[in-house]
Amino acid sequence: MKLKTHKATSKRFRLTGSGKLMRTKGGKSHLRRRTSVRTKALLSEMIPVEGTGIVKRVKRLAPYMKERE
Repeated sequence: MKLKTHKATSKRFRLTGSGKLMRTKGGKSHLRRRTSVRTKALLSEMIPVEGTGIVKRVKRLAPYMKERE
């Protein structure tokens, strides 16, 4: 049987060409009026996931996740 992809996981994480798992940063939705422009710009970049347990969980939740543009 085909496995269902957890949609929130597939939207929050990306897989690089080398197979590294990247994640988005939180805190981007509201209460950003007083934050500096530089801080808001830093929130848009993705950072690599360090923990092996989290990587394993994401692979289980999104089994068909491929490299995305």
